[in-house]
Amino acid sequence: MSTTTPVRPALDGTSPHRHDPDGGRVSGGLFDPRQLLTSLPDAFRKLDPRVMAKSPVMFVVEIGSVLTTVLAATDPGDWFGWAITAWLWLTVLFANLAEAVAEGRGKAQADTLRKAKTDTEARRLADGGEERVPGTALRVGDLVVCEAGDVIPGDGDVVEGVASVDESAITGESAPVIRESGGDRCAVTGGTKVLSDRIVIKITARPGETFIDRMINLVEGAARQKTPNEIALNILLASLTIVFLLAVVTLQPFAIYAGAEQTMIVLTALLVCLIPTTIGALLSAIGIAGMDRLVQRNVLAMSGRAVEAAGDVSTLLLDKTGTITLGNRQAAEFVPVDGATEAELADAAQLSSLADETPEGRSIVVLAKEVYGLRARHEGELGHAASLTFVPFTAQTRMSGVDVDGTSVRKGAAGAVMAWVRERGGLIPADAQEKVDAISAAGGTPLLVAADGAGSPSVLGVIHLKDVVKEGMRERFDELRRMGIKTVMITGDNPLTAKAIAAEAGVDDFLAEATPEDKMALIKREQAGGKLVAMTGDGPKKAPALAPGRRRRGHETPARRPPRRPGTWSTWTPTRPSSSRSWRSANSC
Repeated sequence: MSTTTPVRPALDGTSPHRHDPDGGRVSGGLFDPRQLLTSLPDAFRKLDPRVMAKSPVMFVVEIGSVLTTVLAATDPGDWFGWAITAWLWLTVLFANLAEAVAEGRGKAQADTLRKAKTDTEARRLADGGEERVPGTALRVGDLVVCEAGDVIPGDGDVVEGVASVDESAITGESAPVIRESGGDRCAVTGGTKVLSDRIVIKITARPGETFIDRMINLVEGAARQKTPNEIALNILLASLTIVFLLAVVTLQPFAIYAGAEQTMIVLTALLVCLIPTTIGALLSAIGIAGMDRLVQRNVLAMSGRAVEAAGDVSTLLLDKTGTITLGNRQAAEFVPVDGATEAELADAAQLSSLADETPEGRSIVVLAKEVYGLRARHEGELGHAASLTFVPFTAQTRMSGVDVDGTSVRKGAAGAVMAWVRERGGLIPADAQEKVDAISAAGGTPLLVAADGAGSPSVLGVIHLKDVVKEGMRERFDELRRMGIKTVMITGDNPLTAKAIAAEAGVDDFLAEATPEDKMALIKREQAGGKLVAMTGDGPKKAPALAPGRRRRGHETPARRPPRRPGTWSTWTPTRPSSSRSWRSANSC
C-alpha cells in the first residue's frame, strides 16, 4: 500500500509533539482522538478486497468475517456466532485503522504546511509605501518588509538590513540564526519568524516552488513501497496461513469421526486464532511508523526500502563542508613570507577580496579592517584606474583576484598561485611552502597571495582560514563505529588539512582533493568489496557522487539551495546531522 510520509513543520528535533503557532503543544500521539475519528472512514474504505488482497493474512480474515456474517445471519438467535463475527470484523478494522492513522499523520502534516502558506500575510513595498497582501500573492522580484514578530511570507534574499531569525519551524533548531544582506547568509525561508530588527526581502521563488511547496511535494510523493524483508515476511505468513488452513480443513473429518462435529463458525475462528494475524495486521503500520520516527529527527525517507537498507549500511561517506564542519571558514591570520610585511599582505588580500561575496572573502576584508585598520574600498574609489577587472574564482584556475592600474593580485590555492607566479617569471620564497604546510597541518586552509606590479611577480604571504568541526561529531562517529559502520570524510582540501580535520572529527578515513570522478570511483570501489554504501552531501556539486550511492542523503537547508533531485534520504537540519541513532532506529523499525 502506498502512503505519504509525514513532515513535522515545527519540531524541536527530539520531541514527538507538534507545536501550534502560539507555542502550545498539539497532541501527535498514535491514539489522538481527532486522528482516530479522521482515519475511521479510511479504515472502512480499506475493506475493499482489492486493497485487502495486498495483505494475504488479513485477506483471509476478511473472507472469514464475511463467511461468519452469512452463517450468523441464517441463525439470528445464535449469540455465539454473532460474537465471533463481531470479533473478526473488529480484527480487520483494527488493522486497517492502524494503517489509516499512520497515513493520516502524513496528510495532516501536509495540510498544516498548506495552512501555514495561506495564512501568512505580507507587507509588500509598492509606490513608495506598503500594502498588505496574502503571502500566496507574492511574485518573483517583489520587495517585502519584515520586522520583529513577523512571519517571513516567502523564500527570498535579504537586500537590506540584518535580523535574528527563528528557523525552528523548518530546521528544528531552537537557536536563532543571523540573516543579512550580501554573502551566503542572505537567504531566508517562508514560514520562519523574524525575532529582532527590520529587514527587506526580495522574493526569489515562484509560487509552487518555495521551500514549503517542495516539502509538501516530498511528503505527498514519498510512497511507502514494500521492502524486500517485508515481502519475504509476507511470503512466510502466506505459507503459514496455507499450512494452518489445511490443518483446520483436515480437522473436521477427524471431528466427525469422533462424534464432535464443529460448526463453520468455530472452524473459522480457530483458523484466525492459528494464523499470524497480529504481524499481518500491523506490518504496514509498523513500516509507516518507522518512517515517522525518522521524521522526528528531521529525516525524510523517500521509501521504506531506504529505511530498511539504512540498518545494513557498512560504509558512510560524508562531505566535509557543512556536514562535519560548520562550513564557514573565516580568515584568522595574515602570515607574510620573508621580504613582505603584514601590512602589504593585508592590503593585497583585501584588494583581491573586494568583489568576493563568499564568507571567506568577506572575512578577509573584515580582518584587514579590524586588525590593520584598512577601510574597505569600493569600486567607485578605484574608478580612476586605467583598468579595473575583478577575476572570479573558478574550479579550473582555483584562484581569484583583481587587475587594477597595471597591478595584478591573486589569492587562492597554493599550487595554483605558485604556478601563476612562475608563469610570469617570478620566484617562490623558500619559506612559502613551509608556511602553507604549517597552516594545513594545524587543520586550517591556506590561501596564498601574490602580486605582479612594476617589478617581478612575488608571493606576499598566506591567509590562514579556519573551519570549525561541529560539536559532538567525534561521539557520533564513535557510535557509528560501534555499529560496525566505517566513516570516510570527503573533501576538496589538501591532504594535510584533510588529515588534521579527520583526526579532530574522529572519522576512520578521508579522501582529500576529491573531484566528482574520485568520489564515484570510491563509491564503486567500496561496492565492489561487498559494502553497502551511504553518502551524505548538501549541495548541487554533490549530485554526481550521490547518484551511484546505494543509500543517498541530501541535505536541504534554507541558506543552501537544494539540488533539484533529492536523494533517497532528504534532511533539512543545517547545523547538525541526524544522530547516528537514526540509522539504528531505521533498522529496528
